[in-house]
Amino acid sequence: MQTPNVLIVEDEVVTRTTLRSLFEAEGYTVHEAENGEEMHDIFENHNISLVIMDINLPGKNGLILAREVRDKKSVGLIFLTGRDNDVDRILGLEIGADDYLTKPFNPRELTIRARNLLSRTLHSNDDEDLPSKVSFNGWVLDGDSRSLISPSGTEFRLPRSEFRALHLFLSNPGKILTREQLIQEMTGRELRSNDRTVDVTIRRIRKHFESHPSGTDLIVTIHGEGYRFCGSVD
Repeated sequence: MQTPNVLIVEDEVVTRTTLRSLFEAEGYTVHEAENGEEMHDIFENHNISLVIMDINLPGKNGLILAREVRDKKSVGLIFLTGRDNDVDRILGLEIGADDYLTKPFNPRELTIRARNLLSRTLHSNDDEDLPSKVSFNGWVLDGDSRSLISPSGTEFRLPRSEFRALHLFLSNPGKILTREQLIQEMTGRELRSNDRTVDVTIRRIRKHFESHPSGTDLIVTIHGEGYRFCGSVD
């Protein structure tokens, strides 16, 4: 398998150098960018598998850049930032980040999370058990474009976390899926204490469904257990 390319988007030189050394020691090919312009240039010339991004950047901040990445690329995305408030954390996950860590960080924890995410990302198509397009309740999940299409034809491009969560629901209609099962499918990591990644992802999926009457209550909360898909897969 080709060595994964990791892109570090960080304007602080010491942190960027530390991250480069850390990921090169893990055997990855590492690229660096100080801002959004450099980030996009690297994307144009390299097959990036994972982005480690700060939020506080010159010019466009990391939240804006993450939206741009999610609109065009299917890559793993981890925010690594000094902004540790819940608003930024939730917003980062809603944009489509796969993970969110705050500085100062534990290097071992970061590399483990990155490795697990890369494992899921690089092999995301190896175990698909659904056809490229799956219909349910008038909706279509399109695996080729990684999008959700409403009965009226509106197309929603899905971040990887949303796509994989919905994929798991459609593979298990009527079954209760725990948060542990969902986080493992979405990110390849274990559920952590006070981790809201699953809940944020489900909320984003529900917002897509709420755009059309046929999407009402397709995913229901089973209190104390997890979530269940109550639709009908064709």
